[in-house]
Amino acid sequence: MTNWLKTAPKWALLASTLVLGACSSQPDDPYADPRDPFEDTNRAVWDFNRELDKAVIKPAAEVYENVPEPVRNSLYRALENLQEPWSFVNNVLQGQFKDAGVTAGRFFFNSTIGLLGLLDPATEMGLTKREESLGQTLAVWGVPNGPFLMLPVLGPTVVIDRGTDWVDGNYFPYTEISDDWDIPRYTVKGLSLRLRLREQEQVLENSLDPYTFVKEAYYQNWRYEVYDGNPPPEVEGDAEEIDFSEDQ
Repeated sequence: MTNWLKTAPKWALLASTLVLGACSSQPDDPYADPRDPFEDTNRAVWDFNRELDKAVIKPAAEVYENVPEPVRNSLYRALENLQEPWSFVNNVLQGQFKDAGVTAGRFFFNSTIGLLGLLDPATEMGLTKREESLGQTLAVWGVPNGPFLMLPVLGPTVVIDRGTDWVDGNYFPYTEISDDWDIPRYTVKGLSLRLRLREQEQVLENSLDPYTFVKEAYYQNWRYEVYDGNPPPEVEGDAEEIDFSEDQ
């Protein structure tokens, strides 16, 4: 497979989020959410995602649940371990040098005595996860979020979040791994996330407007991640939090 074919999906995601962000405009409706100028389109995608979830994603997650939990957890930890080097870089870029040191330690210990991340001895040593992404780094430095987007399959996001995924996925050790691993990597992480979200389905179903509920929950979770769990109290939302992060 040629390099451009391997990277085409990542470029398409980056282009779509950045183009939508660039051409966004404020809606004429004074009651419309200014963060969500594409609400009509986003709601249509939301409906599509719900049908896709019912038909494909949820059943697949339930099948994946039959894999013994220790095996699932080990696979997930190994995939998460691959993100530690980029978390190290972003901690440095945010000036969080202590957290950068913790992240470097996690990658070293989990990649060696942790058998490439299948085990997590670093946490047992007190080196808890300090995950950071380029989107969070840009947000810390004041780059605007851009408009809210509901992406097919991927779900809720803002431009600065998913729009930087291509960069987040092109660093060591991913650069040393065949792109043929991309599909199983994203599949395992996606199914793991879907299994966790299942616990919150009833909360979603009981909401008056599930789309708005998910949007507000996403923003709350995004701010929580950007501010490392301490968002300014005056800007916190009232929505009950749904954890869209991939930590396990």
